[in-house]
Amino acid sequence: MNDLVRQHTALSESDLEWLHLLVSEWQLLSDLSFADLVLWVPTLDGTRYVSVAQMRPNTGPTSYHDDMVGHLVPRGRRPLLDAALDEGRIVREGDPEWREEVPVRVESIPVRREGRVLGVIGRNTNLLTVRTPSRLELTYLQSASDLAQMIAAGSFPFPGQQVDMDASPRVGDGLIRLDAEGIVQYASPNALSAYHRLGLASDLVGHHLGQATAELAPSRGPVDEALVKLASGYAPRETEVEGSGGVIQLRAIPLKPKGPRIGSLVLCRDVTELRRRERELITKDATIREIHHRVKNNLQTVAALLRLQSRRMDSAQGRDALNEAVRRVGSIAIVHETLSQNLDERVEFDEIADRVLAMVAEISPGKVVCRRTGRFGILDAEVATPLSMVLTEILQNALEHGFTQGEQGTVEVSALRGGTTAEARLLITVLDDGRGLPEGFDPQRAGNLGLQIVRTLVEGELGGTFDMVPGPERGTRVVLDIPVRPQK
Repeated sequence: MNDLVRQHTALSESDLEWLHLLVSEWQLLSDLSFADLVLWVPTLDGTRYVSVAQMRPNTGPTSYHDDMVGHLVPRGRRPLLDAALDEGRIVREGDPEWREEVPVRVESIPVRREGRVLGVIGRNTNLLTVRTPSRLELTYLQSASDLAQMIAAGSFPFPGQQVDMDASPRVGDGLIRLDAEGIVQYASPNALSAYHRLGLASDLVGHHLGQATAELAPSRGPVDEALVKLASGYAPRETEVEGSGGVIQLRAIPLKPKGPRIGSLVLCRDVTELRRRERELITKDATIREIHHRVKNNLQTVAALLRLQSRRMDSAQGRDALNEAVRRVGSIAIVHETLSQNLDERVEFDEIADRVLAMVAEISPGKVVCRRTGRFGILDAEVATPLSMVLTEILQNALEHGFTQGEQGTVEVSALRGGTTAEARLLITVLDDGRGLPEGFDPQRAGNLGLQIVRTLVEGELGGTFDMVPGPERGTRVVLDIPVRPQK
């Protein structure tokens, strides 16, 4: 719609925003009218109309099987559009049109904003299934007529009341028509069922909806006056009401076709099961986060016990082995700590990598600087846990075997994500400027426990590749290539 309006018309940005507001609301008009709606706007030179939006009803058959958006119609071809635009009134004159052997009643509703007519809504009703209307259908049509008059007068939609139609109640969910005093004149079967779910034992017709709603909502104090006023339809508002048996969502729409409020529409939807599932998900998320928190605490306890044990050992080799185990357990604990703070099983791995770098740097025999370049991005938990261990082992190996006591140096970890959307890859390079690899060293066969862990995790759990080669000038380069899920 933005492109069509800016390309073909002289409407301002504020006018365009008004049309967006109208289009966000007009599913309501379409459903109440049992009719298709097409928004026509005059072109810049005033010789044609361009259709910028279209809506089909959920309550009846469509009269347009083709998409009308973008169509250009010369002025004069559709007299009802001309009359509505020029005279600023709703035009219903004329016989039904026949489209593919289907009779269609055509009406035109001017769209007014601040005294100016911006365009015209063509309302097209398929008459093929016309029959004697029921009380529900008569209420729908009367409400649609009131809304159409409000659009023509510029009082609907309501400024500043942008509505999310996916989340708000729809006409078919339940409709209640109130008079100016808030007394129920009509309640659809779905609306009555929703209120029965809330705990209502009687009919709604003839009762004050605001007071009835407030009585159904549990309250320890006096009656909620705000809820009474909202459910009475005095202002355009939305709320949820929870009773002993369920939860319903309400949306009030004041009706002012000729200025003063003559009544209101209240749309309602039973959202009991939806809210129950949401609460279950929230409980599940909280449970998962608590589990990660407890696992992290347990791992930190294990690390503390290993650290205590290493201090009591006389063997330097034994102490080193236990300290390595402490760092391995610590790297896993970091991942679980991060997961305990998230709502899903995905983590921002850059923070984890930085903490692993800081943890391993504590064992540096000299003045070795550890740093990271590039971004790992967001990774799944099943990737983050083994990858943190792999990174710990590689960094630990570089610091222990690449540098001597007091030697200065650098260890750099770089990360690069690439590949196609379907096959995203994460390329990790760990480069140090230490003494390098021994003569004849084969990383695929080396018996070092740390390298065995790296090979097993990278090739087995992560499904990637691992290689260790001499650096470009000196030192060692370790390259990891693993598949990852694309970032959203």
